[in-house]
Amino acid sequence: MAILRFFMLLSLVVWLGGLIFFAFMLAPTVFSGILPTRHMAGAVVNRSLTALHWMGMVSGVVFAVTSMAYSYSTRGAAEPFAARHLLVYLMLGLTIVSQFGISPRMQALRTEMVVVDNVPQDDPRRVEFNRLHGWSSNLEKGVFVLGLALLWLTARRLT
Repeated sequence: MAILRFFMLLSLVVWLGGLIFFAFMLAPTVFSGILPTRHMAGAVVNRSLTALHWMGMVSGVVFAVTSMAYSYSTRGAAEPFAARHLLVYLMLGLTIVSQFGISPRMQALRTEMVVVDNVPQDDPRRVEFNRLHGWSSNLEKGVFVLGLALLWLTARRLT
């Protein structure tokens, strides 16, 4: 059972730690002028966000599987509709929407505009890009808040 608890916690640490690093270190640093252009900074953030999403999706599956195995071993039932599992399903859903719904649309607009900062703010492509960026940011915030709630439920359950 200790190995199941370890993988449950490890998956949360990887996912939440990645979100914290991305939001508070990576994105602000690359857009602070450390790279020669904002276009390059956007490319770094885009690549990093893709990696973060895949880390999240793997972590979510690992958490769900090990948590249900832990529930089965301790309570005799996998409890797939327990609050902690519903939270991880929501986190996975938001991550999947961001990765496969929003990110490809943003990338297509980025490719079409070549350099986003050279396109006027009132250009429909720029307006759509900014709207999608807002959605992307809000989805990541949602995943983080749900992840904190999941961490709290998990820590409370394992004590």
